[in-house]
Amino acid sequence: MTRRPRIAVIGSANVDLTTFSDRFPRAGETIFGQHFDLGWGGKGANQAVAARLCGADVSMIARVGDDLFGPATIANFNAQGIDASHVHVVPGVSSGVAPIFVESNGQNRIIVVKGANDRLRPADVDAAAPMLAVADCIVLQFEIPLDTVFHAVRFARRHGIRCIVNPAPAQAFELRELEGVDYFVPNETEAEAISGMPVRTIEDATACAVHMVSQGLTRVIITLGANGALLATADGATHIPPFPVDARDTTGAGDAFVGSFAVYLGEGLSEPEAIARANLYAALSTTGIGSQKSFVTRQRADEEWTARAAPPHA
Repeated sequence: MTRRPRIAVIGSANVDLTTFSDRFPRAGETIFGQHFDLGWGGKGANQAVAARLCGADVSMIARVGDDLFGPATIANFNAQGIDASHVHVVPGVSSGVAPIFVESNGQNRIIVVKGANDRLRPADVDAAAPMLAVADCIVLQFEIPLDTVFHAVRFARRHGIRCIVNPAPAQAFELRELEGVDYFVPNETEAEAISGMPVRTIEDATACAVHMVSQGLTRVIITLGANGALLATADGATHIPPFPVDARDTTGAGDAFVGSFAVYLGEGLSEPEAIARANLYAALSTTGIGSQKSFVTRQRADEEWTARAAPPHA
């Protein structure tokens, strides 16, 4: 039997407020939407839930507000079977929220108000050191203060723990702060913003990822949505093809990829297979609505993997 990986996610926990409409309103325009959904989100929380659904033992380090959403967020972690002993309420601060607007073709636009997520500090990482020290992988994103991300990266490096950084949303930073990160996983938009290079085709993604590796990153995976993913290392670049699906809502797909990839890699799968399976897991998430609610179980993911002919790896 495959050992259950132990994944520690240090990151954001938000409440997603999702509105569906045929199109986005123009400036100053009010339109009617078709549907509204309230769900649990935040890139960190989403990745933790995806990892848990894929079979890992997961612990979350996060901060929530003292509003209605804070205790409910902690209760959601507990209900998912995620260790929330390091998720604490910050007095006098709102929880993070993410108003999300989804067009009928599944494309989305998101505005994140970080709230208590901005109160997750390096000292909170140190306070969780005993738990982090036994993790197989530490997963981070950019919805918390960057000094906390960099502090956690240094912790992972000192303790020889695999570390995955998802630089979302993209922000300006010095690449040297991520020295020792095992996997740097942006999407096309984030890769463009960070590198200053266009990422509109697979060829663009290859050039961009190779460039970022040349700047000191060990492994770069650029997620390409319906075009799969691109892996670059010092030995070159590999395109991992996608699994086509009828997408309804792409919200959270990148988080589904990161969370599932951490698990597949932790189970000992090769990089190409771990990425291919994460491509499928992320694709399946787009067939549902919302973030965490759209993530499928490991059983469903394995059934789909078996049913579909795995695309050949380039």
